[in-house]
Amino acid sequence: MQIALVDDDRNILTTVSIALQAEGFATRLYSDGETALKALLDNPPDLAVFDIKMPKMDGMELLRRLREHSALPVIFLTSKDDESDEEAGLEQGADDYIAKPFSLRLLVARIRAILRRAEPLREGAGNVDPDEPIPTSLTRGRLFMDPARHHVTWDGQPVSLTVTEFLILEALAVRPGVIKSRNQLMDAAYPDDVFVDDRTVDSHIKRMRRKFRMVDPRFGAIDTLYGAGYSFTDG
Repeated sequence: MQIALVDDDRNILTTVSIALQAEGFATRLYSDGETALKALLDNPPDLAVFDIKMPKMDGMELLRRLREHSALPVIFLTSKDDESDEEAGLEQGADDYIAKPFSLRLLVARIRAILRRAEPLREGAGNVDPDEPIPTSLTRGRLFMDPARHHVTWDGQPVSLTVTEFLILEALAVRPGVIKSRNQLMDAAYPDDVFVDDRTVDSHIKRMRRKFRMVDPRFGAIDTLYGAGYSFTDG
């Protein structure tokens, strides 16, 4: 597995690279967003880790431009206790975030969790409850999902989702009308006991709605049940 690291701090690049290589990963290092963007599009790794505050092109702009062409799994490194960075990163389409200063052990755990979540999509297997098997493709009204190709359409129009967004939507759509709590959705998207707080799921839902409304301004298939969770409305 190849991990791309993008950070203007050479000490962080070196330290994280050594730690990941010790865990069996190959690493590619970039010190600015402009250089990284071309490389990530021309030769995508399996996952990328971005710092937010960088010269030339910061992590937010890098992710925004990357998401125009790719659903590559991305982890953001954010400023300590800066919730605005965390929310903005998720809104731009990041799969996860870690606040600086961070534990290398935690970073490795998050990387492994996201790669495991992405693997079933590449192999065509859904990541849902064993009692709720998903067919090769899933159709719910105007929604079509193909786990084998990580492909989603609404009314025949493609909608680009990240790995995390795909798994959350899949967990909702497999049983329309059934309320799924935030904890259940976190279990669907983060099955490896990696701690994620409630606002992470809320941010992913908000981002998904925005993406669907780009192809259908009247999209309302994901319902919020305040105090309970979310459900998918077939139609």
